[in-house]
Parts: sequence; C-alpha cells; structure tokens
Amino acid sequence: MLQTFIKTFSLNHHTTKLKIGDKAPDISGKNEKGETLSLQDFLGKKLVIYFYPKDDTSTCTTESCNLRDNYASLKNKGYEIIGVSPDDERSHQKFISKYKLPFSLIVDTDHAWIKAFDVWGSKTVFGKSYDGLIRTTFVIDEKGTITNIIDEVEAKNHAEQITAA
Repeated sequence: MLQTFIKTFSLNHHTTKLKIGDKAPDISGKNEKGETLSLQDFLGKKLVIYFYPKDDTSTCTTESCNLRDNYASLKNKGYEIIGVSPDDERSHQKFISKYKLPFSLIVDTDHAWIKAFDVWGSKTVFGKSYDGLIRTTFVIDEKGTITNIIDEVEAKNHAEQITAA
C-alpha cells in the first residue's frame, strides 16, 4: 500500500538553491490588503515564510490552520509569519476570512517570490508530472539570514517543525 502511495504521489525532487546561512532575498510584494510588505520590514524579528501551492485546498488549509492554531506560541517565541502562494488578492482575502488566519499572505501571481526563493519545480501526482510550487518554509533570523529550510513540510505539525530546529 505504501509503495503504491509513493508511486502515486511523489514529493518534490527539487530543492531550493538557497542554503542555511544565506541571506534571504531582498524582496517585497503586496499582501491580501494591497499593502506592500518587504523582507526589510522584518529585520530585527524572526520571520517564517511559508510557501504553499493554493488557497483553500486540503493540505494548504491544514498547514495554514496549524500555523494559525499555534500563532500565539510562535509570536511568544519571537516569530512573525507570512504565507506566499500564486493566488490573487481576492483569493487570499477569502482564505484569511474563512479560516481566520492572523497573518498576511503575499500575492505572488507573477512568481517573483517563488523565483527569488527557488521553490518552483517538477512534481508528480497520481503518475502525472507537472511544474508547480514546491511547499517549502524558510525561517529567517533577525539579521535576515536563513536559519532553517523545511522542504518536507508536515502540514498537521508544521509549527512544531519550525520550533524544533
């Protein structure tokens, strides 16, 4: 059964070119409210940037809600959180409202963030290969340095993965 699942749903074969110890890309973009957010805005704070494929889909919702449910604990540990997907402003607004997400989501319809963090690659689902966003999370320190890259995201336990490093 497990081998069948592995053949049916293959996780990413792509890994980002960014490494722990690298400076995070200096990038900015609009959030769900049309406000410009820049990584420079988060200097002096620990930042979690989680990249996810699509608003209001099963695994993306589970991951986002896990971060929502653990938001107070993450904030108490000094983390700020932003999510990034290729969805538009309206989709992000609906997603945030439906699940009461307490953090901003970056609108990345032009894939600027996805390209800067190198999280686009080949995926295989149910035997079909295609290119898409690879679910990846970056933890960035107060100086803008990447301290952790989570490329095997466990949606139900994502906050724990972030704090375990």
